[in-house]
Amino acid sequence: MKYPRPKYLDPAVPTGKVPVMFSDAVVDVPRFDTPITPLQNFERAITRKDPLWVPNTLTDYQTLMFQDLGIGAQIGADFHRKTTEDYDFTDWFGVPLTWVVSAGGATNTPDTHLLEDITEWEKVIKFPVLSNWDWKTKADAFMKNDYDPKKVLHIDLHNGCIQRLIAVLGGYTEGMFALSLEPEAVRAFFERLADHMIELVDLLCSLYPVNLMTIHDDWGTEKDTFFSPKMMEELVFEPTKRIISHVRGKGVHFMLHSCGNITRFIPYMIDMGAELLQIQRRAVDIPAMKIKYGGKIGFNTGMEGLEPGTALPKEELLQKIRNSVDIYGKSGGFTANLFERDPELLWDSVTELYAYSREFYDKEQGR
Repeated sequence: MKYPRPKYLDPAVPTGKVPVMFSDAVVDVPRFDTPITPLQNFERAITRKDPLWVPNTLTDYQTLMFQDLGIGAQIGADFHRKTTEDYDFTDWFGVPLTWVVSAGGATNTPDTHLLEDITEWEKVIKFPVLSNWDWKTKADAFMKNDYDPKKVLHIDLHNGCIQRLIAVLGGYTEGMFALSLEPEAVRAFFERLADHMIELVDLLCSLYPVNLMTIHDDWGTEKDTFFSPKMMEELVFEPTKRIISHVRGKGVHFMLHSCGNITRFIPYMIDMGAELLQIQRRAVDIPAMKIKYGGKIGFNTGMEGLEPGTALPKEELLQKIRNSVDIYGKSGGFTANLFERDPELLWDSVTELYAYSREFYDKEQGR
């Protein structure tokens, strides 16, 4: 059947407010009368079992970053902080970081190194003691005032093994030297980090009814991976798999974020137990990966052929949304990100993604 596309701010249409990525703005989007909840539909999508529409992370999720957990520590990007100037902060390991506006992300503050020699990590690195912070007050407030059991509750766990290694050593060059020259020390550090992450997962699962967790661990440049398959197998794979297995053992789904051309690592990601990949379209032919691996793993992406921040006429934008559903939606396993900032175009984008993907899955599933 054909699903309606309500006009912008049609008074007859129920609305909900959503935050705009990379902004402190909140805008109205249509709230659809769905036959199942967004959470139920997400479960179908991530397990590739007949979703009714493509989950939209903007409307179907509640995402909590670390700065939302109330512990007073910014350990990564604050995508809701609106700023026109670079600023410095220190993460909860004590790493000096700088938010770079032009890059839209944080990096190690130049000329700073928390750790000079990876073999000294046990003497220098102070792993956060989770009991030092009050996690419960913020969690109780969220559960009382904001939690929506119909939506996907997503918590971003931030850095994985490689990203944390790079952060404490002060840069990618230092991190790659450590992987090459001191593999035993690196592996020991990764195992200790896995212990820390597992403790964190246990804590968060005791406070929030989490449905999805994400780790960020960039593994490549736009040409190739930073490190070899042998290093993946001997150093990175087991600690990362241990974290993922623990998350999934809690009944929580898992998404792995990794920038760069990490094409040759996708089989490892599948074997680790990741259920969704959030990877960089500019570096990876994700449509080809959908064809090759779509029966084993899902993909969380933006709209195909649309760069965030690029302004397009309405009809061209909506056509790209339809094209993205056609490419990635087959048999499920696709969750979508919308980055449009114009309130009216965002309304139209949310509407088209929902309506067209309903029509797509009705046809695919013979309804």
